[in-house]
Amino acid sequence: MHVVLRPEREQREQDTLSPAATLAAESRGRSSDEPHDEFRTAFQRDRDRIVHSKAFRRLKHKTQVFLNPEGDHYVTRLTHTMQVTQVGRAMAAGLGLNEDLTEAICLAHDVGHSPFGHTGEDALTPYVDGEWLHSAQGVRVLSVLEPLNLSWEVLDGVRAHSWKIDPPPNTPEGYLCRFADRIAYLTHDVSDALRADVLRFDEIPPTALARFGHTSREWIGSMVGAVVDASVEAGEVVMDDPTLEVMHELRDFMFTNVYLRADADRQKDRAIKVIRDLTDWFHHRPDEVPDSYKVDDADDLTRAIDYVSGMTDRFALAAHDALFRPTLFD
Repeated sequence: MHVVLRPEREQREQDTLSPAATLAAESRGRSSDEPHDEFRTAFQRDRDRIVHSKAFRRLKHKTQVFLNPEGDHYVTRLTHTMQVTQVGRAMAAGLGLNEDLTEAICLAHDVGHSPFGHTGEDALTPYVDGEWLHSAQGVRVLSVLEPLNLSWEVLDGVRAHSWKIDPPPNTPEGYLCRFADRIAYLTHDVSDALRADVLRFDEIPPTALARFGHTSREWIGSMVGAVVDASVEAGEVVMDDPTLEVMHELRDFMFTNVYLRADADRQKDRAIKVIRDLTDWFHHRPDEVPDSYKVDDADDLTRAIDYVSGMTDRFALAAHDALFRPTLFD
């Protein structure tokens, strides 16, 4: 046993990783300079800061698909994040890319999510120019609201982890998070939908079963293998076209039959009302916003959005109940 200092870790990256990998020693740095850690590389340090952040802890009570689920085995935003991280690291290891950077991006990718999943994005969009995006909010959380002074590469991966964001990630590890996110959510969302009796197994597209297998383990292994094999051949992080086509078909199927199903509309309408009621309340009562969300250069509406978007599902429901439920004395 011997002490392994940061320079030795950085040298290991230089000696063992792919030429395409992002090296910690070559990071573009942090917004504020600080001394190097004695033992950890920059990306290892970022990973640890993310795991110890309040925003990361709140993910345990944020929705993935089923709003505020009561069953013990439904995926939450935190368990989704852990699955994304595992998938991302597996692909990074297979491709000789930087596992620490991949892990840090994957752990942080959803910290900007509002309560009630993507429904929260729909609820908050009318309050901003353009579209309210959890990816941009994630960068704001990590840089402004709970400033961790993370490396540029980690923040870039969080910014662009969603496929609809342009420009795309600047590192191959950022692209791995994109694929890991989709692989994880398609796999576990199907499992949750089966568990909730929203789907029957015989309704799953036959092309997905033929391409990926019949169990969650097989699905993840098939999709991870597809990314690794295609990326080695292409020299960049990609998935082969036939597998990507089946993945897109499965995603479209899930939107039609699970995410946007008719019987979820009432639940989604309530979630949107909760978020908008709370945003309006704190916008017009800025003194009630906690000090930790009162960023100096933010106006009252931005502070309200920062506060409400950071809430967990259960906290938002409880706050709404306390503020808006009629009482016997009304």
